[in-house]
Order: sequence, then structure tokens, then C-alpha cells
Amino acid sequence: MRKKQAAPGAFTAFARFVLCGGGVGLTSSFAVAALASWMPWGLANALVTAVSTLLATELHARFAFGTGGRATRRQHAQSAGSAAAAYAVTCVAMLVLQQLVAAPGAMLEQVVYLSASALAGVARFTVLRLVVFARNLPPVPTPARTARPVPATVARAAAPADPAALCRTA
Repeated sequence: MRKKQAAPGAFTAFARFVLCGGGVGLTSSFAVAALASWMPWGLANALVTAVSTLLATELHARFAFGTGGRATRRQHAQSAGSAAAAYAVTCVAMLVLQQLVAAPGAMLEQVVYLSASALAGVARFTVLRLVVFARNLPPVPTPARTARPVPATVARAAAPADPAALCRTA
């Protein structure tokens, strides 16, 4: 049985996300560069993205978002969706670079790739925190409702059609 631990606050979760995801992402960028010398860049990025997503999701589940154990299949599947979007962002960034610069150097490619990865990473953190690992978040406190006095209403008597009726006694 998995021991449920309290989820860390947003700042702590983000710091852990950056540490885990950034470490995996930095390692991945070098892996993509190395594999791209043997195969097309898009294929190298796809392979590295798949492996790094599995690893990062496990690290995020155990460390960044405080699930207290391994990521579930559902969490892996949802995380894969956010990774696919990140993959698209990095591919588009590299395609734009190749359109703008005839022969970009390795350093420029790394800067563009890591910048696109960082942008996608912030969006991915948001999705993982608010959707994928949301059930581990502490409930958002709702303001206490205080009873407000209901204003008293004064019923007005309808005026009789005959004003002389007010003077008559029953």
C-alpha cells in the first residue's frame, strides 16, 4: 500500500520539477545531439523524448509532486501528451532555426533547443501539477461563509379604496 504524503507547495514543486526535469532535459539535449550524428534529428529527438519522458514522469511522481510512489499508467499517458506537445515545440524551433540560419553551429542549436525546451517545460509543469498529479494537491481553502443578517422588510398595508373606512370602527 502506498503511503500518501502531502503534496509540496507550488514553489517547492516547481523547484523540484526544474531539478528533475532540467537534469533529464539537459542530458537529453546532449543525447539528441549525439544521436543526430547517426540518424535524422527528428527521429533522434523522438527517441530521446520518449525515454526521457518515462524517466522524468517517474522522478516527478516520486519527488516533484509528492505522490509517494511510482507514477500510474494514467499519469504516464497524460504526461506523454504534454511531452508530445513539448516535442512539437522543440521541432518547430529547430525547423525555424534551419530556415533562418543556413548552417547553424552546434552551440546555436543547443541554445535554441534548450530555450524551446525551457518554454515547453514551464507549460508542462502547469499541466502536470494541475491535471496529471492534481489529486495529490491539498484542497484549496474556501473562505468561511459568515451569516449576514437579512434586512427586515416592512409590509405596507394597502390603502383602502375608501379613506373614510380608516375612521370607522368595526
